[in-house]
Amino acid sequence: MNIEHRDGLLFTSIEVSYKGKSKTIENIVIDTGASQSLISQDCVDDIGIKVSGEDEIVSSYGIGGKEYAFIKRVDKVIVGEFAVENYSVDFTSFQYEDINGLLGLDILLNAGFIIDLKKLRMYLPE
Repeated sequence: MNIEHRDGLLFTSIEVSYKGKSKTIENIVIDTGASQSLISQDCVDDIGIKVSGEDEIVSSYGIGGKEYAFIKRVDKVIVGEFAVENYSVDFTSFQYEDINGLLGLDILLNAGFIIDLKKLRMYLPE
């Protein structure tokens, strides 16, 4: 899959499925420094992903300081040719209007993605 180098960051898209509804989310930063993937909750409100009383609330630290997120188990996450089902994802509000989430090491390592920076491609090993 192609990745985009923009504003000093690498971008891709992911698809999230939840209770029979799916959505492709653009402007996801490929972040090998993030242990967990994180998606803007504003991007998934329309497919029913909202915080509820049974969701676990977690905090994380990054360049922007301390952030809070809720963990929701989704039906499927698809990144290019890789798909994982019944997967827990962190959702939060993002402070940046041009970034809708982070694709972290949890998914990158699970898939075993190879990131080719010369060709700006990310692919699964053969």
